[in-house]
Amino acid sequence: MIPIMTDLLALHRRTMDTSVALVDRIGPVQLALPTPCEGWDLGRLLAHMTGQNHGFTAAARGEAFDPADWADRPVIGAPCAAFAASAEEVVAAFAEEGAAQRDWLLLVGPDRSMPVPGTRAMGFHFIDYVVHAWDVAVSIGEAPEFDEDVLEAVLPLAEQVPLEGPTRSGPYAPFAPAVPLKEGEGLLERLLARLGRDPEWRP
Repeated sequence: MIPIMTDLLALHRRTMDTSVALVDRIGPVQLALPTPCEGWDLGRLLAHMTGQNHGFTAAARGEAFDPADWADRPVIGAPCAAFAASAEEVVAAFAEEGAAQRDWLLLVGPDRSMPVPGTRAMGFHFIDYVVHAWDVAVSIGEAPEFDEDVLEAVLPLAEQVPLEGPTRSGPYAPFAPAVPLKEGEGLLERLLARLGRDPEWRP
């Protein structure tokens, strides 16, 4: 497990910086591009990512659970503006005193929450945004660049995600079933395959 409040926060912040930099490259005409998230174009993915940031921010701050905090935020105007603001807010919320020590109320259905220890919840968001940064990058035809220490830290967390059950199936499953992986693949490819992404996906 990553040491909390030092390494994890720093790695998470760098991942969010990577995500913001990638989203900043998106032009309005690219919002209709397909993504590795089945049935979602790039606009829908950004709306989801921004909404998740708002939800995790509220959870990290110990606010009362409100499903509206987790709602998708449709992209209006400059694609990056709302996402960048939400990313800055979630990074700040994670670093607030006491955030790691309390349970966070995370959305697990259309209107249902589940308490999750703060350190574990931080790990969930870290995993999600390494993968979503890759989603954005490949959707716009770019190759995402992650530092080796980010991938070395996130892969063991991803390997703790069960391969079967509600995390993999059903309308609110956060991950698709794992996909087969070629022998000898690297850390990023192993992470993506474990979490249900085809590392070779291209638009």
